[in-house]
Amino acid sequence: MMDFPREKEEVKNRKFVEALARGLDILRAFSYGGGVLGNQEIAAITGLPKPTVSRMTYTLMELGYLSYSPRLEKYQLDAGVLALGYAYTSNLKVRQVVKPLMDDLAHRTKVSVGLVARERLSMIYVENCRGDNSQSLRMEVGSRLPMETSSAGRAYLAALNADERQVFLNLLESKSGDKWPGIAAGIEDAVTCYEENGYCLSLGDWDKMVNAVAVPFRLQDGKTMCLSVGGPSYLVTAEMVTDLFAPQLIHVVRDIVNMGV
Repeated sequence: MMDFPREKEEVKNRKFVEALARGLDILRAFSYGGGVLGNQEIAAITGLPKPTVSRMTYTLMELGYLSYSPRLEKYQLDAGVLALGYAYTSNLKVRQVVKPLMDDLAHRTKVSVGLVARERLSMIYVENCRGDNSQSLRMEVGSRLPMETSSAGRAYLAALNADERQVFLNLLESKSGDKWPGIAAGIEDAVTCYEENGYCLSLGDWDKMVNAVAVPFRLQDGKTMCLSVGGPSYLVTAEMVTDLFAPQLIHVVRDIVNMGV
């Protein structure tokens, strides 16, 4: 079963609509399940009863958020979800302000520069700029990264205070199982690196073929986002990440903060 932690501790009160939460969990399941899912697969991912899933998927299909393939007997996301995502990204002020700086950095470094936000226990690309396509990561808007092993996820955790970070560490520990000791050590090293150097690394940790660095920054509304730079490890060495890309990334983030976004 896929763990879907809420933004806040669920308190059963009149304001929380359980049916709506379940419907959104079903939509999120498609980002984990490969894009085409049957009711039984959705039930396994979300932990919801199959009869509940069947009612929800039918409703979401009628509303234009899912489409159904009679041949496959499975569902996939439909245009209604795309419309919501476009509305979010098109109205995201920081994306509009930061993109020129990202484009400039991408062309100078000739690798991928990503603007990343948190979504539950994952990190989501809300913008990505590529300089030299032969050396750039193919991460599109909406691509998902694991919080615990990506440079952006580690940067997000490093930017939190100790109490806030511990909440996420507890959730990540429950999710990670036997892998947790190694993952926890990587996060601890990343927090130390951020405190000492101002950035977080992922050198083959998320993907053994990818080296990346990220720096977090806080928006005026209090939301934390991250800017990351990375590329294939056969072209982008650990030394390039720390000695070349990290200082430039810190400088760009400082410019973003000074803009008062």
